[in-house]
Amino acid sequence: MKVNVTVMLKQGVLDPQGKAIARALHGLGFEGVEDVRAGKLIELDLAETNPDAARAAAEAMAQKLLANSVIESFRVELG
Repeated sequence: MKVNVTVMLKQGVLDPQGKAIARALHGLGFEGVEDVRAGKLIELDLAETNPDAARAAAEAMAQKLLANSVIESFRVELG
């Protein structure tokens, strides 16, 4: 089963990569961009066929390794 884990910095945590992207977009003429937050998408292909078990496994992976719970939040989506 395909599972996507999206990891983002929590609100209030400085995002230098997002700021750099915003500056670059403004430099390219995209003046309507007010803010950018950069994160990461982790695609998992799990052997699990039960959707609830797959979601629970992905959430456990995110809590233990994929996301730093101090500064990041995550979202799990079944695909």
